[in-house]
Amino acid sequence: MSRAARSGWSDALHGAGFRLWKDMQIILVSRSRKLPKTLDLADRRIRAKLCLIAGSALVAVLGLGAILAMAVASPRDRALAQIRELQHQIRKQDTQLDGVRQDSQRGLDALAVKLGQLQAQSTRLNALGERLIQVGKLDEAEFSFDQPPAVGGVEDISGSAFALPQTLNSSIEQLSTQFDSQQAQLSALQSLLMDARIDSNLKPTGMPVQGYISSYFGVRADPFDGRSARHTGIDVATPLGTPVHAVAEGMVTFAGVRSGYGNVVEIDHGNGYMTRYAHNSALEVRPGQHVQVGDVISRAGSTGRSTGSHLHFEVWYGGRVVNPLAFVRNHR
Repeated sequence: MSRAARSGWSDALHGAGFRLWKDMQIILVSRSRKLPKTLDLADRRIRAKLCLIAGSALVAVLGLGAILAMAVASPRDRALAQIRELQHQIRKQDTQLDGVRQDSQRGLDALAVKLGQLQAQSTRLNALGERLIQVGKLDEAEFSFDQPPAVGGVEDISGSAFALPQTLNSSIEQLSTQFDSQQAQLSALQSLLMDARIDSNLKPTGMPVQGYISSYFGVRADPFDGRSARHTGIDVATPLGTPVHAVAEGMVTFAGVRSGYGNVVEIDHGNGYMTRYAHNSALEVRPGQHVQVGDVISRAGSTGRSTGSHLHFEVWYGGRVVNPLAFVRNHR
């Protein structure tokens, strides 16, 4: 087709379109009006108004659709947002729970270590108690550290707010009971040993001076005239100035010179016993002085009726002189 022919067809179509718009009319019929209203589409203002109305209607439809879409989609988005927030909180709580679990485990590990130390200490206490029983020569049946003591009573557990794992908790309870048992038994043992120690300290025991027994208690020949005479103590030969020790705890009741005894120290032990130390070269205590076992009270010598340096030692009980040999040969 030639260019002239195509141009002719285009002009023909434009002309037909113009005539189409020119001849097209819209007739509006209303029930309230008797006469219909005619809209002539050939008028540009009418066409502009119609286009504006159609555009407004299209925009309104699109806006309503968007509103409906948002109204439908908004609850779902809020639910998804809430789910994401809950998931975040759960992850945060899981992290905190892991931290608490780790802290608790560290605490339990520390408690387990402490429990092992306490059990080792309990074993040592048992060994010590058994050793004390042997040393104190006490009845083993009375102080059995292997058996718990009999206890009883109503327990109030309403205030319990924290529970340890069953194994660790039972171990701690068992160890606590064992410590209570050991405490009670050791307290009783201590009381007995203290009483025994006090009794032992107040009873004359051991040699008052280093040396050998040169004369025993009882009837003997008098060293000066050869007559039979009763010797009221024992003589311990020792060099001049050798320290003389108290054989028991007590109070010095006399420190001075007595006829035939020379320089004498007398000690009252408060339990019926009294000891006398004679022929000393020097006195180291004074009357009214409290002395302990082993304190130096004098120096050996040969004062009074004596043939040489020695210590004359006497033991009195209940106001009567007794043989001191059993006391000096005994051990505290």
